[in-house]
Formats: sequence, C-alpha cells, structure tokens
Amino acid sequence: MRRRLGRAVLAFALAAGSSLAVAAPAAAAPDCRATADAVMTPPEAITGDPGDVLACRPVTLRAGVKLHAWQVQYVSTDLRGQKIAVSGTIAVPDAPWTGPGVRPVVAHASAATGLATACAPSRGAGTDLAPYLRAGYAVAAADGVGFLKGQTHTTLAGVNAGHALLDAARTAFRLPGTALLPFTAVGLAGYSEGGAAALWAAQLAASYAPDVHVVGAAAGGVPGDLRATAAALDGGLFAGLLAEAVAGLSAAYPSMPFTELLDDRGRAAMADVRTTCLPAALSGFYFARIEDLTAGRLTLDRLYDLDGPDGRTWGQIIDDQRLGVNVGRPGSGAKYTVPFPVLQYRGTADEVVPTSVEDATAAAYCRAGITTRYRRDYDGGHFDTAGLAAQDVAAWLGARFTGLPAAGTC
Repeated sequence: MRRRLGRAVLAFALAAGSSLAVAAPAAAAPDCRATADAVMTPPEAITGDPGDVLACRPVTLRAGVKLHAWQVQYVSTDLRGQKIAVSGTIAVPDAPWTGPGVRPVVAHASAATGLATACAPSRGAGTDLAPYLRAGYAVAAADGVGFLKGQTHTTLAGVNAGHALLDAARTAFRLPGTALLPFTAVGLAGYSEGGAAALWAAQLAASYAPDVHVVGAAAGGVPGDLRATAAALDGGLFAGLLAEAVAGLSAAYPSMPFTELLDDRGRAAMADVRTTCLPAALSGFYFARIEDLTAGRLTLDRLYDLDGPDGRTWGQIIDDQRLGVNVGRPGSGAKYTVPFPVLQYRGTADEVVPTSVEDATAAAYCRAGITTRYRRDYDGGHFDTAGLAAQDVAAWLGARFTGLPAAGTC
C-alpha cells in the first residue's frame, strides 16, 4: 500500500510541475526573447497594469498537440493591493479553432509543487494542461505568487492566488503572438492548492477583473477550510503539506510572528521546505507535528491565538482564507459575487482534505444560490483524482464555452 501511495504522490508531483518545458526555437512572437533566468528574476520596479507582460520566452510543451507556448512574467496585485511580478505559462494550439465563436481560454492553477523557484510550474508546465490543449482551448497557467528568485511561494493565500490566476488570463490576451481576443470566454480550473486558487478567482472575478469574461469555474480537492485541513494533516503522513502551508502563509504575512516561534529544529525544517519541491517536502515531514518544531511546543490552536502588530491573530488570518464565506449571486449584497456556475469534485478516498471540508465548501456555494455541481464519485485518492477527472473537467468547461445551461446538484 505504501509503495502504491508513493508512486501516486510522485506521479501527482510530476504531472503538476515536472520539467517538461524546454527552450524552443524562436518560432513565437519576436518580442519574447528573454532568457529563462530573466523570466524568473523579479524586476527592480514594476510598471504597467495587472496582466501586462514584463518578460517572456518561447517554450515547448509536451501536450500531445502542436502548439505555441511561452513562459511569462506578468504584473499582478498582492493581497495588500501592491503591484507584484508573477510567473506562468501561456499556450495556444496551432490548429484553427473549430468550435463556436472564438477560441476560449482556460485559466489554470497548478496543484502544489513546492515553494522554491525551482518548483515553479512554468518551469515544467506538466501534463495537467494537456486535456485543455487537446480540446483546442488556449491555456493561461498561473504559477502563483512568490516563485521568482529570492521569494517564497505564498501557497494558500487566497487573494494572492485568485489575483494571479485572473491576471494570467489577462496576460494571454496581451501577449504578442497568441491571437486571442479579450472578450473570449474564460474558464477557471485547478486542483488541490490550484482548486482553492480557482475558487478564489471565481469569488474575486466580478470585483477585481470584470474585464475577464469568466463563464465557469472547476475546482477539485479543495482545502476550503485551512483550520480543519491543518488539524487533519498535523502529525500525519502528509504533514509536509502543512509545513509548506505554514511557510507559505508566513511569507504572505511577514509581519506576523513566525520565525521567532521556532526552535533550532523548526528553523532548519522551514529552511528546507522553502528550498525543496513537493516530494522532498513530503518525505522530510512524515508524521511531524507543529508543536515539535516550535519553542515551548506550541500547538496549532495556541499559534492561532498569537497576534501581529495590527492586533489580528493568526487564527483570523487563517479564517480569512476560508472559501464560501460571504459569497452570493449578483444583487445579493455579498462581498463576493459569483454569476457563473461552479463544478466541485473530490476523490472517494481523499487522504489529504477531509470529506467534511469539501462537503462544507460545496454546501456553502449551494446556500449562496450559486449553481453548483458537486461530484464525489471519482474512485481515487487526493493525488490521482485530478487525472481521473481531467477529461470530465475539460468537457464541463467546454459546455460552458458553448453557452449550454449548467445543471447543479444542490
């Protein structure tokens, strides 16, 4: 069993961020001539609007179809409203679009790959993009915030993730050589960490990116409640995912107490998790508990009570990442309005995100009156359900692109 699970985890990591992208001949737009190093190096100053291209280079993806693809650095906005540079991948099939209207775009967020620059999905652009490209859709794949050199990926910081994904779609329309039109339909998609990013993008689209024509969002394996998910991971086989979340959220909220709370072992462990990718993070934290890494053996609940310089506690910040809170249809008065349908899905044997968490996220969307289809029938664990559902997700998004009505399961 352990050997089969290990193979599933490795396959999941490779699909999400393996090194499948290599430098391509200069067949793409002539303006995209940056080096790989330049694309992953943050600029000294950031100018332009969200979605503007800062640097790009052509790459080759192994997606089973002929295409043009670019690794890009583009402008986004962080959770404080500050302009930042982030990285991602834009890909467009070479074959003419034969569907109705113009070629649609899937804005895709990757599952967890790690926190270091070497782990950035755009350095590999794995096989999770292939189902969309084979269907003829263009893809705008966001790495997420914090993968550029000298940074730490701010995994599971909801606003950061949602902004980066929506701005990736904007980048697809502005990148020279894509021939994509800004009024085309956009579908949001992601799994696990990427599923949370897709739902955050769905919640933020109306207010942050009304110019992006989002027609649906598909999200699987979603850790919609970080408190409950952290409690399930702490001390377990996949405690490495919790270690990544702790390090990533501390990078997103640097004024909050963190490093000073760690003991020597904890400081070494966090240094490791910031510089390794997912497989090493998982293997390095088997059955680790947060209290074993902190001075004074602080449990998660005790950490949640600690406050920062503005008086907000870690618990409040963690709760701010919860999905399905204050959401509603347009005109509901909710903070986050979602005017398009949503697909949520999970595996029957998900060993990372508790069933109750995913059920609660779907139920919250249903209560808010958002057309929601929730599938719980994929016969897999957390690390293989993305692959099992891939064709269904592409087909569901395809129906949204053609304007077919969506059936919910609420």
